Amino acid sequence: MQLALTQEQQLIQDTARQFATSALKPNATALDQHAAGSRGQFLDNLQHLAELGFMGLNIDAQYGGSDAGVVAFSCAITELARACAATAVTVSVTNMVAEVIQAVGSDEQKAHYLEKICNGELAAAAFCLTESSAGSDPSGMKTRAIRDGDDWLISGNKLYITSAEYAGCFVVWAVTDASAKRGKGISCFLVDADNPGLTIGKAEDKMGQCGSATNEVIFDNCRVPGSALLGNENQGYAIAVGELAGGRIGVGSLALGIGLAAMDVARSYLGEREQFGQKIGNFQGLQWMLADRYTELEAARLLLMQAAWLKENKQAFATAASMAKLFASEKANDACYSALQMMGGAGYIADYPLERFARDARITSIYEGTSEVQRIIIARDLLKNIL
Repeated sequence: MQLALTQEQQLIQDTARQFATSALKPNATALDQHAAGSRGQFLDNLQHLAELGFMGLNIDAQYGGSDAGVVAFSCAITELARACAATAVTVSVTNMVAEVIQAVGSDEQKAHYLEKICNGELAAAAFCLTESSAGSDPSGMKTRAIRDGDDWLISGNKLYITSAEYAGCFVVWAVTDASAKRGKGISCFLVDADNPGLTIGKAEDKMGQCGSATNEVIFDNCRVPGSALLGNENQGYAIAVGELAGGRIGVGSLALGIGLAAMDVARSYLGEREQFGQKIGNFQGLQWMLADRYTELEAARLLLMQAAWLKENKQAFATAASMAKLFASEKANDACYSALQMMGGAGYIADYPLERFARDARITSIYEGTSEVQRIIIARDLLKNIL
């Protein structure tokens, strides 16, 4: 494994950092607070990111993608998240949907959707898996898809769907064989946003990442043609499990970006704030907190690079992705709270972005599989030849 980035990967990282600093960071607080005009700027930024190639980083060039690979994707998400986690999660999920289509879609599906996702004609794409009874265990979903001639009728409710309000297409999981064993009769479908059987429900009022829309999506006899089936019938659960593993690299990278942003703010503050006649950065207690958190975040980066490299090189990566996501999300939360502690009362007020970083980081240890689920996945792999 090469620890150094290639010239192309470095260029993508630098471009992401520059765009994040110039375009995302100035709008991040306003977007978090739903200020007037911030959503329009957010959508403009998504279009610019598509033009820069960030909506299809691991998509083949023949479909309009950047064909840059998973390592470049991880680096880009980290840099975007350092400025605006709400934008980063939208980019991450949109890339994940594009990868699902590329991996199992028909030639017609790839031709119809991928270029539109990559070039920004579709502002975003959404991943419709979670339900009230199917979170950590997606095999418990209740949404059904029933044949009606050559079509399918989808009915059910999906919860906590990222980008639902502005997504142009949805990858939707539904039970197609209710008599099959749990998890064995689930299929996957592509549904366009303008389908009359699809309704975007209420926007969730969240603790963090408030600039990213999260909604219920309702399917009421949503009619889709047989050609909307993504992959093989009744094989959708395997698609979900595989793509969630890849999505964990994105969430871990996002968490890393938030943690680094928090520590960067705290580090600057240590060189500005004076107490007891000297800069507080001279106090060993704060120095050690700084050193420990940056060391942990660097370890998280290396875990993410390993998982990304394994996926990019077509090797087994699911356990590595779970390890990276678990460690990065937990250490990002630690970094945010350490940064708050280092800055004292100043870190707690909205004049500094730390309170937003702390809120944004919290969900990273929950979505795309909680930390507890990651530990189960890791432990099962470690014990598979023993128990």
